[in-house]
Amino acid sequence: MTNTREPRVHPVPILSLRPTQMTVGMREVKEKRKRWREQDKQKQADSLGRHMIPVVHGPDERYYVIDHHHLARALHDEGVKDVLVTIVGDLRMVERDAFWGVMDNKRWVYPYDAKGERRHFKDLPKSIADLKDDPFRSLAGELRRMGGFAKDTTPFSEFLWADYLRRKLSRKAVDANFDKALEKALAAAKIKDAIYLPGWCGPASED
Repeated sequence: MTNTREPRVHPVPILSLRPTQMTVGMREVKEKRKRWREQDKQKQADSLGRHMIPVVHGPDERYYVIDHHHLARALHDEGVKDVLVTIVGDLRMVERDAFWGVMDNKRWVYPYDAKGERRHFKDLPKSIADLKDDPFRSLAGELRRMGGFAKDTTPFSEFLWADYLRRKLSRKAVDANFDKALEKALAAAKIKDAIYLPGWCGPASED
């Protein structure tokens, strides 16, 4: 098996893509939808050509999304029917019973729900349209954009931050006032409790 990314030259229906996570940050999805609507038709077409969805080719010829779930969901919600995909791995030869174990071993799946609890692989949504909202994932995404932590190649790094923030803030607080929750998240990102997280930027200087 090679890991060279092989783009598919023909479009794949978004609703045929299988998610490898249970949640997205819907706030982030809405932001991507807004940016999409602000582009003219030509820019939208160029954007679809540039932002291919990375997938693993699995049993039964299905494509399993391993990144850009937010983008895929935003495009679906905006009425886009087809996307181009990039095949990152080919696991068609793996028996179905062993497939998710291999995906887990390669860190290509994140079966945790909106409470941060691990679930069985069979509980993963079958479609991009079925992804549930995790406001802490939105909080983590916004925190990274603000410089609260650095972008990191660790798989699912923003979910790790989301789980950390889940222990520092209540969902009620995030739902009630996102901006205030973001301030608290920024403070929580700087303390030593977060030192184990990918992209940790260290405590604020005392100067």
